[in-house]
Amino acid sequence: MKTQSYNSFRNDSTSEGKFNGNEKKHSHLMKLFENELRDIYGAEKALKKAIPRMMEFAVSEELIDTLDIHLTQTKLHISRIERIFKLIGREHSVEKCEAIEGLIREGEEIIRNCEKGAMRDAGIISAAQKIEHYEIAAYGTLRQFALTLDLHEAVILLEQTLREEKTADDDLTIVAVFEVNVLADDQA
Repeated sequence: MKTQSYNSFRNDSTSEGKFNGNEKKHSHLMKLFENELRDIYGAEKALKKAIPRMMEFAVSEELIDTLDIHLTQTKLHISRIERIFKLIGREHSVEKCEAIEGLIREGEEIIRNCEKGAMRDAGIISAAQKIEHYEIAAYGTLRQFALTLDLHEAVILLEQTLREEKTADDDLTIVAVFEVNVLADDQA
């Protein structure tokens, strides 16, 4: 099967981000899209509470700043998801995201078990990156579903969020590589 770039697909399409009739609105893929959208909505809502807790236990100013930027973006991600629900004519409702809840619990355990300082910061980065990787997978999948469903405005919103999640992951890597991991390695 030949893949088609989003821009060429968009240019070939006559849809402007709305459904191409009721068949798309009620398709199995649309139902899966809605379920996955509710899942990531629940994840983002949980992260809005969890990120400040990570910041509270972090020592590195670079890490705190990186988490703070991502907290601001998380609030924006929530509003984008709400906008997508509106685009598809559905009410937004929070569904508990078991995966994120598990990753948050794991992060809290790391925080409890690591000594304050660079070691705990390395643990926070580890937990945060696991969360980022989940979000990257979720938003990438949602973007592809939206593309298939001809939800062009949703594709654009999901792509923006996906880019921000990838940047957050990259920023965490930079803090780890150039500061936190080096300091944690020096601790005896």
